Amino acid sequence: MTNAGDTRIDKFLWSVRIYKTRSQAADACRNNRVLLNNGTVKASRLVSAGDIIIVKKMPVVFTYRILAIPPSRLGAKLLGKYLEDLTPEDEKIKLDIKPGLNTGFRKRGLGRPTKRERRDIDRFIDPGV
Repeated sequence: MTNAGDTRIDKFLWSVRIYKTRSQAADACRNNRVLLNNGTVKASRLVSAGDIIIVKKMPVVFTYRILAIPPSRLGAKLLGKYLEDLTPEDEKIKLDIKPGLNTGFRKRGLGRPTKRERRDIDRFIDPGV
């Protein structure tokens, strides 16, 4: 039998707002993106207070410790009572990196670049050309 404080991991991940829907949490478990105490889990695996959860949401790998099991889905302000964030700072920095910084930007309404502007852009991106 289960303890009164145990719940399924997919339900827990949904109730503490790590995933938007319970089916997304179940898919993450199925695709080995969720680890419980450094082991892969199925969505039906029971979790309890004190367990360590690792969630791979690329490019960041989040680490959490379960403090308590919530009775239902929580508001964002109440998460601190049920979940402790153990994610290292170097992982959180990866969220601030903007992909494709050198893609270029043109103001709206200027249209496509002319042939001369295109050559200037190419020289700026790759000075060896």
